[in-house]
Amino acid sequence: MSNIKCKDVIPLHDHIIVSDMNFAEQVTQAGLIIGSDNGKSEGIKPRWAKVFTVGKDQHKIKPGDWILIEHGRWTRGAKVELASGTIAEIRRVENKSIMMVSDEKPNDVYLGHSNKSTTQTFDFSKPMF
Repeated sequence: MSNIKCKDVIPLHDHIIVSDMNFAEQVTQAGLIIGSDNGKSEGIKPRWAKVFTVGKDQHKIKPGDWILIEHGRWTRGAKVELASGTIAEIRRVENKSIMMVSDEKPNDVYLGHSNKSTTQTFDFSKPMF
């Protein structure tokens, strides 16, 4: 996917554009690894995304908010390169599919942190507690 170069992204009316939607492996605060399930039946779940920009008629959601979106209620991603040099993968979401709004990044799951380099071995010959 090549980058689309543009000066700015301005959604029409009350539309919402998001970025930072995670489809990768995730690690919970307790250390549980949730593998990437994108494209699998168990991957049918709501996802959090950061609001990138909103249309001029959108008054309930603002850029920087985090929103939880019903599964599949977003477009395919498009990579844009802004005049500032910032590259972002953005998607449009359906307004009526927003389930929750948070003014800060949800901390239940570390979005996008991979645990691929961590390996742990257990010695079952010794008591663990």
